[in-house]
Amino acid sequence: MSERYSRQVLFSGIGPHGQEKLKASHVLIIGAGALGAANSEVLVRAGIGKLTIVDRDYVEESNLQRQQLYTEQDVHKKYPKAAAAKRHLEEINSEAEIHAFVMDAVPQSLELILQDVDLIIDAADNFETRLMVNDLAHKHKIPWIYGACVGSFGMSFTILPGKTPCLNCLLRTIPMQGINCDTAGIIGPAVQMTVAHQTAEALKILVGDWDAVRTTFVSFDLWNSQYQSIKAGRAKRDDCLTCGSDAVYPYLQAENTTKTAVLCGRETVQVRPPALVQLELKQLAGSLNAQGYDVKANPYLVSAENDGERIVVFKDGRALIHGTKDVVYAKSLYQKLLG
Repeated sequence: MSERYSRQVLFSGIGPHGQEKLKASHVLIIGAGALGAANSEVLVRAGIGKLTIVDRDYVEESNLQRQQLYTEQDVHKKYPKAAAAKRHLEEINSEAEIHAFVMDAVPQSLELILQDVDLIIDAADNFETRLMVNDLAHKHKIPWIYGACVGSFGMSFTILPGKTPCLNCLLRTIPMQGINCDTAGIIGPAVQMTVAHQTAEALKILVGDWDAVRTTFVSFDLWNSQYQSIKAGRAKRDDCLTCGSDAVYPYLQAENTTKTAVLCGRETVQVRPPALVQLELKQLAGSLNAQGYDVKANPYLVSAENDGERIVVFKDGRALIHGTKDVVYAKSLYQKLLG
């Protein structure tokens, strides 16, 4: 066993056999923001064999306060978070196989990469994505770990298809909404505590210590020194459309997915096309430049700014319209510039 993992192997819950299981495991992380960056780093340092990261966004200066993988250089280059995470993680552990997808987390894309995934970790910033992941996890019978944080508050729950309540069930019984990073901000320790709960559960699942997996819904408020653990078993519903006896996975259906989304904590609207595309970014950059925009580009995206309008377009046709929460205006600008 490599000296690299010697202290972890000494821990009785993992040991040499558990370390080998970690090396053979594949984890999918949805989101590469605060939770995604920290979860991925912990798992890569622990010796995970394969890690896949999916994220739609790029690194901005306000991320550096809590998103631990990224640097000022990433901000300067407007690097996509998934690509930046891959680069930094490979510098941490060259033995890990890291796959990065700069794309929106939508069912048709995620189903293509779920084939050998052992565990999904939630690091999303909206419930639409989480409910879609919840459906995918149950459809493919893959364990997943929910996590969220805002202000000094965080929460986590481990979801095992066929055994525990799913997120859809929990939303009927445990209040999880009301504030977000738009109104409450966030402190770094809340991120780290949420990640500690998520990654501890991840290690238990990946080494196969099912008896140790936490069965309660955990929430905490670090600023006010509050901690709560709620038994959630009774929340499971037989008539649930995701995990019940007649599951139909409603959040994988097209009518339940939107084409626009206001990003958490930012005056930004994401617009995505009805179908997946592959744009010629050089051609797009030339077109926007000809329209009077100040254009910056890299192999992953084109950023264009003109008279207060700022748009960032990715290869898959998605765009981030900055400076607004008006989805009608955002879609109008998208259609004006991209057709």
